[in-house]
Amino acid sequence: MADTQTRTGAVAEKATDPGRGAPSKPARWRRITGPHPMGALFVAPYVIFLVLVVAYPLGLAVWISFHDYFFTAPGVPVDRPFVGFDNYTAVLGDATVRRAFLNIGIFLLINVPLTTAVALLLASALNAAVPLRGLFRTAFFVPYVTASVAVVAVWLWLFSGNGLVNAVLGPLAPDPSWLVNRGWAMPIIALFVTWKQLGFFVLLYLAALQGVPRELYETAAVDGASRWRTFWSVTVPGVRPATVLVVILSTVTGANLFTEPYLLTGGGGPDGASMSPVLLIYQRGIQQGEPDFAAALGVVLMLLVLGVSLVNRYLIEKE
Repeated sequence: MADTQTRTGAVAEKATDPGRGAPSKPARWRRITGPHPMGALFVAPYVIFLVLVVAYPLGLAVWISFHDYFFTAPGVPVDRPFVGFDNYTAVLGDATVRRAFLNIGIFLLINVPLTTAVALLLASALNAAVPLRGLFRTAFFVPYVTASVAVVAVWLWLFSGNGLVNAVLGPLAPDPSWLVNRGWAMPIIALFVTWKQLGFFVLLYLAALQGVPRELYETAAVDGASRWRTFWSVTVPGVRPATVLVVILSTVTGANLFTEPYLLTGGGGPDGASMSPVLLIYQRGIQQGEPDFAAALGVVLMLLVLGVSLVNRYLIEKE
């Protein structure tokens, strides 16, 4: 009976005191930061960076794409009316946009499979006990860390009308030459980007190969498997997560192609044969003063790249 009265009194006291039983400030803070507040503190600068550099510009671009937007002097109040999907209709109906997406499709069909296959083959070779392995690893990585402007001059010399490639091919060289030829401009750009970025993807595969158990290779050798059979049955499945990453990264970076056609073909030439969507965004948004059109094109490009990346991931993981 006494215990019942004690519990009843405690309940009544709690009911009459609203502050009693409420979570303390440290408890509420732990609900936000989790059990490790220091981890949240270390992550905070990167979260702020993502909000300021990624989330805010992306949200602003989406907002601009639905309005009649144009540049003005700072502080000048102007009316930017809502136009719905008019900018998207203009983007989808523009022949130059369709040509740019066709060009980037050709680029990705060459660049992504070539990058994935060559990077995996080179990484497998460098992972073996070969002489001067460290030298070769450095040599493959040097083009990736070299500025595009510095190496573009070499490719311009190689594939110009009087360049080394035409001198070697002689009468077999195309006319007009490679970078001013409508059929060859984008494939040459794809080869250039593959060569330049190959070292980065080789390093990704080298890291992934360290996680493939050596026992699998020993078992394959005991069973009498050839090198090709071992590569196809042990190496390729063992680095599949890295392959997903390589395909997605090469797709995203390829879809954002800008520097290479801008420098190699003078801004999308000849006659738009090497025009990319990002280069077109720059031309229409900055040079021609149509940021609303450029923003709508950017949103369309983002959605397409996201869709292609998800499809690639699904197909690779399914296999």
